[in-house]
Amino acid sequence: MKVGIIGSGAMGSGIAQVAAQHGCQVKVFDNNSEALKKADAKLRKTLEKLEAKGKFSSEQCESILSNIQYVGSMVDMADRELIIEAIIENLSIKKAVFKQLEDMVSDDCILATNTSSLSVTSIAAACEIPGRVIGIHFFNPAPIMKLVEIIPAVQTDEAITQQAKQIIDDWSKVTVLAKDTPAFIVNRVARPFYGEAIRILEEGIADMATIDWAMTEIGGFRMGPFTLMDFIGHDVNYPVTETVFKAFYYDERYKPSFTQKRLVEAGFLGRKSGRGFYQYGEGIQHPEPDTDKALGKKIVERIVSMLINEAADALYLNVATREDIDLAMTKGVNYPKGLLKWADELGIDNCVHILDELFDEYHEPRYRCSPMLRKLSKKGKTFY
Repeated sequence: MKVGIIGSGAMGSGIAQVAAQHGCQVKVFDNNSEALKKADAKLRKTLEKLEAKGKFSSEQCESILSNIQYVGSMVDMADRELIIEAIIENLSIKKAVFKQLEDMVSDDCILATNTSSLSVTSIAAACEIPGRVIGIHFFNPAPIMKLVEIIPAVQTDEAITQQAKQIIDDWSKVTVLAKDTPAFIVNRVARPFYGEAIRILEEGIADMATIDWAMTEIGGFRMGPFTLMDFIGHDVNYPVTETVFKAFYYDERYKPSFTQKRLVEAGFLGRKSGRGFYQYGEGIQHPEPDTDKALGKKIVERIVSMLINEAADALYLNVATREDIDLAMTKGVNYPKGLLKWADELGIDNCVHILDELFDEYHEPRYRCSPMLRKLSKKGKTFY
């Protein structure tokens, strides 16, 4: 298949690698020639490492490299059958790119955006044939992360949705279908993992090390929220929260934190800058956690209940199916369990009780219980 990638950054290059590994003829466009050279050099280095580890043979590496061509003109995309845009998260720039692309490609070419939080419907509206526009959202790093969210716009033809899903399934990815609502499944449902952890820190209930310890040792998460935010980078994580907050008409459930905003303003972006919530560098020791199990259990229950509430609301509002929501959170952000299955294990009544206690204490809309959880509790039912 002839695939085009717009943007040669980490995400664009990663998607190009995935497509090339599966025999596609890939063209990567960037208007910055230096960025193209860097992308080529980085991929060669990555493949060398994979070959050294025995993941790929030298023939496979050569095949992947020969399947990718770097181009400096968008006109070179004219013969593509699928184009995936992976550029800056700016709606007006994306719309301009799609408008430009449509004048060059055939009417059968699928135009996809890799946006993580912008409206696919709005991007599609910039096109003469909006029915062939769709969201195909990979997670970073694209060659490693299994999950891909498929997001049809309001205008997307059903046949295009099925075709796009089949293509990405054939690339050995796990696909989930999501409604075109802000942040789709993963970036919406995951907000409390960061936001509630920061809130617990701000209130002085526990420090960063203790919250991270509780979420990994008791909760079973691979990384604690503060370690993860530092790993992602606050220049990436904070704007997503801010975008989701604005997109949901300033719903308090998604309210960003001044604590994280100040880190961004200070340039303390996490690992990449040597300092975020924690400090990084040779010989620097992270603070020791308070390993009080009762405190740890309380932290986990509070954050997990907020995550469950968000997942329940996504199901209640038909953002995705029960199975796809749980699949998205286990494959997209490596949660130890699907949140709706976790709700059944913890007990729906218990989840409602924790949320109601928080609401009674704070009287803030962020702690309102999802109608779906409340209905299941009243009827004595479970998600599964």
